[in-house]
Amino acid sequence: MNMDLSGHSALVCGASQGLGLAIGEALAATGARVGLLARNSTKLAENVARLEARGLKAIALTADMGDWGSLSAALAKFGSSSIVVTNTGGPPPVEVTAVDADLWRRQFEAMVLNQMRLVTAALPAMRAAKFGRILAVSSTSVVEPFEGLAISNALRAALANWMKTLATEVARDGVTVNTLLPGSFATERIDRLNAAEAEARGLSVAEVVAQSSAAIPIGRYGKPEEFAAVAAFLASPAASYVTGQMIRIDGGATRST
Repeated sequence: MNMDLSGHSALVCGASQGLGLAIGEALAATGARVGLLARNSTKLAENVARLEARGLKAIALTADMGDWGSLSAALAKFGSSSIVVTNTGGPPPVEVTAVDADLWRRQFEAMVLNQMRLVTAALPAMRAAKFGRILAVSSTSVVEPFEGLAISNALRAALANWMKTLATEVARDGVTVNTLLPGSFATERIDRLNAAEAEARGLSVAEVVAQSSAAIPIGRYGKPEEFAAVAAFLASPAASYVTGQMIRIDGGATRST
């Protein structure tokens, strides 16, 4: 199986921590030159230093997914990419009727529009090279919306459908487009959500973790490196016939077929 990405450049968004960082590490380990993009310059510098100490190729790209100007500057600094991983932190929990128009606009910029712009900017080089990989890190809420996560439910579904449409348009150019739907993973975001739920329900965080883990057929949260392994496969030459898919990586938690 050909997993070698030597000679390729991979732009990974939301890569200061969590799933984004795990994907960046996995792609670097397969030989890609990786651009780790996020807002936290301190964490990015630490991550790059750690990868370089292993002999891997990485560069820090400080940018805000909600600010197209900073993203454009990061793209110019990094150069063309044959692999783009779109990824943003999740928006705050909120009920549908509690979201005002300004919040919708801000989140749409970061979670949909600017991700579309990043992909569109990278496509000409991919199509010219007859090789490209676009991966969108989303959520299983695309197929089973979560209570209290109105913004995430709506906007992630919008981007997933855009990616599906794009997959058909670029397939014959050697460019694959897939959306990854993570379930519960041991990351900083789920720690925040669990803490909020524990406070709202008057439980300890340990009780919330135990209950949510019990609802997963595998019986535990996923490890970021398990998620990254799937992403690395889809980014590789070995996955050249996989495109237009929404792939659930959730320990069997999603109940729909």
